[in-house]
Amino acid sequence: MKSNLHMYVMAAPLLTAFLVNAWGRSNRKIIAPMVLGALALSTLLAIIVLKQTLGSGSLSYTVGAWTPPWGIELLVDPLSALMLLLISAVSFIATFAAVPCVKRDLEDRQHIFFTLYLILIAGLMGLVLTADAFNLYVMLEITSITTYGLIALGRGRAPLSSFNYIIMGSVGASFYLLGVGYLYLLTGTLNLADIARYLPALQGSAAMATALAFILVGLWIKMAFFPLHGWLPRAYSDAPDGAGVLIAPLMTKVTIYLMVRLMLTFQSPEFLLMSMDVRTLVIWVAAIGIICASSLALAQRNLKQMLTYIIIAEVGYMVGGAWLANDQGLTGALLHIVNDALMTLCLFLAAVAISYRTGGLGFDRLKGLYRRMPWTMAFFTVGAFSMIGIPPTCGFFSKWYLLLGGIEAGQWEFVVALIFSSLVNAVLFFRIIELAYFSRPEEGASSEHLPLERQEAPWSMLTPLAVTAGLLIVVGLGTGPLVDNVIRLMIPVAF
Repeated sequence: MKSNLHMYVMAAPLLTAFLVNAWGRSNRKIIAPMVLGALALSTLLAIIVLKQTLGSGSLSYTVGAWTPPWGIELLVDPLSALMLLLISAVSFIATFAAVPCVKRDLEDRQHIFFTLYLILIAGLMGLVLTADAFNLYVMLEITSITTYGLIALGRGRAPLSSFNYIIMGSVGASFYLLGVGYLYLLTGTLNLADIARYLPALQGSAAMATALAFILVGLWIKMAFFPLHGWLPRAYSDAPDGAGVLIAPLMTKVTIYLMVRLMLTFQSPEFLLMSMDVRTLVIWVAAIGIICASSLALAQRNLKQMLTYIIIAEVGYMVGGAWLANDQGLTGALLHIVNDALMTLCLFLAAVAISYRTGGLGFDRLKGLYRRMPWTMAFFTVGAFSMIGIPPTCGFFSKWYLLLGGIEAGQWEFVVALIFSSLVNAVLFFRIIELAYFSRPEEGASSEHLPLERQEAPWSMLTPLAVTAGLLIVVGLGTGPLVDNVIRLMIPVAF
């Protein structure tokens, strides 16, 4: 079906970025309404696009009237429409919390921050829309460069962390681009569907295996897949609070979606997974990464740093689930992309609210928070339960699919890693709950920053946190329709 409605979803934040940069410098009061208005429009349009794709099939738009495979095609099917809605909704919700943080931390650079912020969102949307391998590279770089800038706007070590991210991100981009170059030499096309037509004739080719390996390594670096994760903990923990609530829930998840999209586009496990030995190796690495990242999270004494290592473990969940190469595993991986984005958003929104009131996220500052910030901590608890995998929150259902996929594939190391990580998450979050509920502020250091009276987060932070916590339960209860009507529609019979 021909339509350009999905173009407007991406155009809204992109065009608003230019307006914010032009007008926001002289009038800061208009920045927040412009950003929220653009993202509200994108979210509304993304809902309509998802309904259209579920009712009428995929939507296609050809840039510049050059028909595929010669021109760049923007294609949206039910799965990419779901991702488009996820990006729009998460961005819209996160912005409510980002606005007061940016006003406090970057008073004279708000227009710069939100210009980069909106371009990043448009780039993420472009990643899930494009059906062209080189255009994917362009969008990856747009999202990476804007993320570098947002992180560098932070204080303290943030510029150094951003520089480390630049180095690793550039290496990942180079790997991906080399892989695309090899594929172009082999097939003579950059359109993903067109490449898939040529792959059966190239099956077993060392050149094809090399091309796909370069692409995968590039994506693994971008998504911080263990052991290529070294850039993420410092980058995410040092980022300004306003940037962290957007970057943490979306960046790694969208890159994982790209990897799965390549697997689905190429239709058959043999093309991307190459051999059973390679598949088993990747699953073993994912399992080891889950265990190591969960163990490193135990050693942290700062809430945000703890959450960054949980993100790395969650990347292992999704990569391992996809490489199980069966229906249950892929269903769990795709469902966990959605669930983990919402869980991470909830926990980072709570962390930002806590930091806004207490001035830090060291464990000593968390004591007595259930008395001083009861609503914030109640919603944080919902996010924690979902990350652990307690029903009826959404985290339970995607983990259940992943466990079933691991058992079906006979990959018991992955099953053990999932169970171990869930138990570690229980220890991590119940330790936070114990500190916040049973300990008193005066027992810790820096008690002058921790008043005993109730001091809840402002409504602009509490409202999006409440909405996100509610979504964790709603999405959990709606897992059946989501899987049956969207996710399983896109999984080929070959899996």
